[in-house]
Amino acid sequence: MTTHKNKGFGVSALSFAISLALTGSLASTQALADDQQAEASQNIEKIAVVGTRSAPRSIGDSPVPIDIISSDDLKKNGSTDMIDMLVTTVPSFNSRAQPISDAATLIRPVNLRGLPSDSTLVLVNGKRRHRASVIAFQGGGINDGAQGPDISVIPSAALKQVEVLRDGAAAQYGSDAIAGVMNFVLKDDAEGGSITVGQGEYYEGDGATTTIDANVGLPLSDAGFVNLSLQYKNADATSRSMQRPDAANLIEQGNTFVQDPAQVWGNPEIKDDYSFFLNSGYDINDNARLYAFGNLSSRDVVGGFYYRNPHNRGNVYSLDGGETLLVGAVNGDPSTCAVVPIPKNADGSDGNVLETDAYKAMLADPNCFAMNQLRPGGYTPQFAGTVEDTSFFAGVKGELGAWNYDFSAGMGNNKSTFSLKNSLNPSLGLDTPTDFETGAYEQAETTVNLDFSRMLTLGSVEDISFATGFEWREESFEITQGEEASWIAGPYADQGFNIGSHGFKGFGPESAGKNSRNNIGVYADMEAYLGERWLLGAALRYEDFSTFGDTLNYKLTAQFTATDDLSFRASHSTGFRAPTVGQENVVNTQTSIVNGDLIQTFIAPPTDPLSAFYGGKVLKPEESVSYALGAVFEHENLFVTLDYYNIEVTGRIAQSSQIEVEAKDYDALRAAGVEFPELISAVTYYTNDFDTTTQGIDLVASYDTQLLSGDTKFSLAYGWTDTSVDKYNPNTTDEGKVRRLEDGIPAHRATLTWAQSWDRFSMSLRGNYFGEYYATHADDTSDWGSEMADSAVTVDLELSYQFLDSLTVSIGANNLFDQEAQKLKDGTRGELGAIYYESGPFDYNGGYYYGRVNYRF
Repeated sequence: MTTHKNKGFGVSALSFAISLALTGSLASTQALADDQQAEASQNIEKIAVVGTRSAPRSIGDSPVPIDIISSDDLKKNGSTDMIDMLVTTVPSFNSRAQPISDAATLIRPVNLRGLPSDSTLVLVNGKRRHRASVIAFQGGGINDGAQGPDISVIPSAALKQVEVLRDGAAAQYGSDAIAGVMNFVLKDDAEGGSITVGQGEYYEGDGATTTIDANVGLPLSDAGFVNLSLQYKNADATSRSMQRPDAANLIEQGNTFVQDPAQVWGNPEIKDDYSFFLNSGYDINDNARLYAFGNLSSRDVVGGFYYRNPHNRGNVYSLDGGETLLVGAVNGDPSTCAVVPIPKNADGSDGNVLETDAYKAMLADPNCFAMNQLRPGGYTPQFAGTVEDTSFFAGVKGELGAWNYDFSAGMGNNKSTFSLKNSLNPSLGLDTPTDFETGAYEQAETTVNLDFSRMLTLGSVEDISFATGFEWREESFEITQGEEASWIAGPYADQGFNIGSHGFKGFGPESAGKNSRNNIGVYADMEAYLGERWLLGAALRYEDFSTFGDTLNYKLTAQFTATDDLSFRASHSTGFRAPTVGQENVVNTQTSIVNGDLIQTFIAPPTDPLSAFYGGKVLKPEESVSYALGAVFEHENLFVTLDYYNIEVTGRIAQSSQIEVEAKDYDALRAAGVEFPELISAVTYYTNDFDTTTQGIDLVASYDTQLLSGDTKFSLAYGWTDTSVDKYNPNTTDEGKVRRLEDGIPAHRATLTWAQSWDRFSMSLRGNYFGEYYATHADDTSDWGSEMADSAVTVDLELSYQFLDSLTVSIGANNLFDQEAQKLKDGTRGELGAIYYESGPFDYNGGYYYGRVNYRF
């Protein structure tokens, strides 16, 4: 077979790498070293292009902090979710599970350096990755309202490495790079491949997950390659639940229609989760190369919702908190139906209304009805969705005289189609369906880049790297209407019955539609060595958006080499994050918990009449100023970096706290065009309503040695993150949200890894430390549902044995010693069917064991 791996495509290693680094283009790293160097060394120094538009360099020579995680490093984890893999590897990178969180159950939000997921720019082969269509309406404080890319669709089998730039880079790459940049570099092998089959489940015996992934490299004549990757996965749901006291009481009182447990807290079920990635390149001649890459991904997710108590759920079963049933009248006059009281026991608990004479009399009256007739034991809706993700980029790069160029165009699309099972549209009365197709969100983006670079000499300064380029981008956010029964106001809405599918109202014709915007960006970037010790860089970027105007940002970097082993680095930059089209136009209905009570909250665009009545305004971009100082020490087999950062963000965009819709405002709201305001408990909208300062320290260290007659590597990643809210609007941001922003993630995070290998046997042992954090239950920041959680340590272990040159078997466990997540307080535990806080920094499901077989060819 013809070998194509790392050929260089006829362009010198240096000039080709510069063309790769142009644009935000970071492209592939296959030309970072030539064949002879790669074959001559078993210990290749890690090389990156992220963070610079000059020639790629080792991460120790970078003026900004960079992590490089290889594909093999990512696989040393029982999880097959890219988010979980990165959490255990990158300092200051965090995520949390979303057991009951509407659409965020489908796509988990993440954060880098204490900032939301849409403050980190995500690239694939150096090209901007499109956003997910899902917006994290209940994102654990930091991510409330964030709309970042869905990186979980990227399988580790498709990756050569991941480059993480932990520094503000909006002046280099545009919007969303306030916290940093993550570049996923796809494999570029032209031969060989692998097949991996993995199986695992939690110690509790649930959450069984089966994963099959494969990768193959194929030559494209002698001048190119096609690399294909596929992952297919199914994961069962988990349950970390206990029976709710109210449900247990109903069973005790003789209501045989209540489930046990009535409500499930746990991971959603994931079915038919597949992701296909393609990466390809072709050398036209010595001066030009074509490339293309893309993906096709899909998954079905089914998650849980809150239990609806058949005595007191507002606007379904009662209007007075469970004193009497909500009884509807077919003739439109509720006064013609008798009152049905909820019986009370001597201790104040509910009796069984189904056995009362008043209820039986209501059933006998053909003019009267209650939703208990359809769901006598209450009900727990199931939220389901299908996420479809596609992308394709193509371009040409090469040399034109002294200039390197890169021209590319691409598109990305993410669509989430929602449905609700086991629910009701109470306003339709007894004629309501119980399953609903509630509509869809769709995010689409198109990007065109044209970039140039060359080396210049100015006076006595030689080898100045100069880059400039242009970017045009268009993005749209579309809401597709749900089926009529999911949103319509039925004939009993004016009698107090809830409108639309309960728990997640379908998107009606007033919500459906498509909104778009476009922007252009122009940048210039220079970097040069002054003498042998100083490396200086500067970048300037101008962007103009069709919706809110323009912005100009800059970045300055410097590195001073003090000795052969020690260097110091610094950066200063301004940045911005444009409000997404989704944040400007999204409509939704969510169920929130305040002081233990479920309330229906309507999310409206900031300029909607309802939002505007309570202070909503047109969104503006966030603006940031960041500083960083660091040091790099390299001596023989020891590598250490220590970096301090400070990021000030003004006008941060986030979902407001719930604003109560008060009875005194009903008439004015109706006059403004709001329908049935009496059925809306609260409203939230997106707003620029607070400023923050986030500072922190990242420490990364590694040491290679010989131990126990084998090769040994110790790795440490430690992050300290501190966020303070400098200013906020108390009308839209409450103190509970401020506390989540400041303390919602651990201030201290660390991982210590011991990797050991012998001839055929290898081991990876990792300890994970999570410091104290502010734990909330179901986004409830009252004293009832929140507290400071204790620090914790988890341990991960993987053992691998190479039976044949091509066959490796691995077994392992995440959270080996089954460290429990923070339990809810005694007065809260079980009240909503849960045992643990959902907002923890590590998996509340407990220990997980797995096995994996890998065959290489």
